Amino acid sequence: MRDDTAEKGAIPAPTIDFAAVIRTIPDYPKPGIMFRDVTSLLADPAAFRAAVDAMVAPYAEMGVAMVAGIEARGFILGGAISHQLAAGFVPIRKKGKLPLATIRVAYSLEYGVDEMEVHRDALTPGTRVLITDDLIATGGTAEAAVKLLRELGAEIVGACFVVDLPEVGGRQKLEALGVPVKALVAYQGH
Repeated sequence: MRDDTAEKGAIPAPTIDFAAVIRTIPDYPKPGIMFRDVTSLLADPAAFRAAVDAMVAPYAEMGVAMVAGIEARGFILGGAISHQLAAGFVPIRKKGKLPLATIRVAYSLEYGVDEMEVHRDALTPGTRVLITDDLIATGGTAEAAVKLLRELGAEIVGACFVVDLPEVGGRQKLEALGVPVKALVAYQGH
């Protein structure tokens, strides 16, 4: 059957149940945690493409100039998203991984404190930036990314994730900073 409403040459977007593609690993990294592993989504070509397309759609007309991906799965998603948006890519890395002058911020983890950094010359003030990562839980790394990018003068248009764990509160942290958050799937619990 032919769909005359579809744009000529366009590939119809598959309907994907992202939650069904993302595997859940119980009791990892510790008892009581249900780990939402997006590597199964990344391994499925149709699901990966659909996820990137869905993550790009809300930002397609927002003038995003750079996509900031948080180490490490945010690099995979960020590269694909920046390609789709015809934007540049900025890696937000763990301390000590970038070769030039950086700015750094400490952030809290469930088990301590860590640091993230970005190159000082990663962007110019006023650059419209979209932040991405695979999952938002407590929001510590995403909040640190917001602080780093704002220190460089970025205008953050939003943050997008594959998975949101709303009960853990990360989305609320970012929204309190004035950063709109979008996610493909929300899971209850940790």
